[in-house]
Amino acid sequence: MAKNNLNVNNIDNSYELDSKLAKHEHYNLLYGFYESLLTEKQKEYFMNYYFYDLSLSEIAKNLNISRSAVFDAIEKIHKLLDEYEEKLLLFEKYQKREDIYTSLESIDNDNVKKLVKELRDLD
Repeated sequence: MAKNNLNVNNIDNSYELDSKLAKHEHYNLLYGFYESLLTEKQKEYFMNYYFYDLSLSEIAKNLNISRSAVFDAIEKIHKLLDEYEEKLLLFEKYQKREDIYTSLESIDNDNVKKLVKELRDLD
């Protein structure tokens, strides 16, 4: 019986890890599209947390602020990135273009493939 409980816990932890990784990937992708709309300070928080993989406590210590201030800043950045995507749809449109490019590339025609390459180079 204890073994089943352990398996359930592992499944829950796995789901939590997948969810955390999905969230991490989501915000990294959005950051790539909307970085220029963030302040320098917001970029610093984001890069420390996501690119340098620093904990909230490490960032707080480095910037001489509270851990909760860092948490609030990261949450605000998440909200901003989601709002930008909701309004501008840059990432959604990018994904749709990539799907179209992939479909076009499957056509056995060198001219079409050349045009798709030119379009990809514009992005």
